[in-house]
Amino acid sequence: MGLNKKPSVPTMKDVAQLAGVSLGTVSNVVRGLPVGEEYREKVENAIRTLNYKVNSYAQGLKADRTNTVAVLVPNLVSPFFAYLVNDISRALTKRSYRMILYCTSYNPKLEQEYVNLARQNKVDGIIGLTYNPKLILGEGLRFVSIDRCISPSISCVASDNFQGGRLAAEKLAELGCRHVAFFRIGSVLDNEPNKRKAGFEDGCRAFGLSYDMKILEDGDDQMEWYHFLEDHLHDGKLDFDGIFCVNDVTAHINIGFLNRLGVKVPDDVQVIGYDGTRRFGDLEYECSTIVQPTKEMAEMSVQLLLQDDSAIRPPLVCLPVTYAAGGTTKEPIE
Repeated sequence: MGLNKKPSVPTMKDVAQLAGVSLGTVSNVVRGLPVGEEYREKVENAIRTLNYKVNSYAQGLKADRTNTVAVLVPNLVSPFFAYLVNDISRALTKRSYRMILYCTSYNPKLEQEYVNLARQNKVDGIIGLTYNPKLILGEGLRFVSIDRCISPSISCVASDNFQGGRLAAEKLAELGCRHVAFFRIGSVLDNEPNKRKAGFEDGCRAFGLSYDMKILEDGDDQMEWYHFLEDHLHDGKLDFDGIFCVNDVTAHINIGFLNRLGVKVPDDVQVIGYDGTRRFGDLEYECSTIVQPTKEMAEMSVQLLLQDDSAIRPPLVCLPVTYAAGGTTKEPIE
């Protein structure tokens, strides 16, 4: 017995033959260019009959554009990264662009490999949240960075991290705190989120708060926070009445440590995080938090990446943040 032949995929030539028109006419109809109404109807009927699918990627290669954008993030486990990727995908889809997603696991070597791979795939540009200070992009590749200024010629999009830190201090002061602490873990690289610490310190000075800090770097044992809290606990009472954490994950970890130490949140100490993480993605906030505008960040990143070459690309765009109560602060009853 012979092998069954796989059905052939209809081509533009097949459409032209069935419609009784030239290849050029079919091409014009597919690309939305004007043709006579009679010819357009013939071509559209032939396309439906044959179930012809346009190979937009191949068309894009011919036009030196593929309507494809690569997105680099460390992972999709962090809620902030997941929110951001989801919003970038929506912003691209709205513009009839496809997204290729690469998760880099904070690996600088992997980031470079994915940039090289994206170039090979002829993407129209890359939106990247990267941790490689020596990342080589090459000539002619459009790139928009999230949270890290790579060079003056590459736009960076971020939330207003300095104002976010200041807003956290302002809210803790409004809610009656007098002595507060700041907890941070993060990369040693110079990036925009590092400004949260400076903004918080500025806010503490402005609103008359005394403060302590416990700063960890990537790879440090998170139990150092627990021991820090333990050292500042006397007769069941913590030395400070408010805590600002560099992100909501850090806030969640330290709320757990406080519970282990018998310190009640928010009765004994009020806690504010950063990012705007919601439970199950769209329910209540995980904690009181400074909310990053991921939709606006995504829209701005896509807009900057796809705008005309002659348009001015700002080196840094900081988008405003907001505060949201999430049960770990003593909000006044209205």
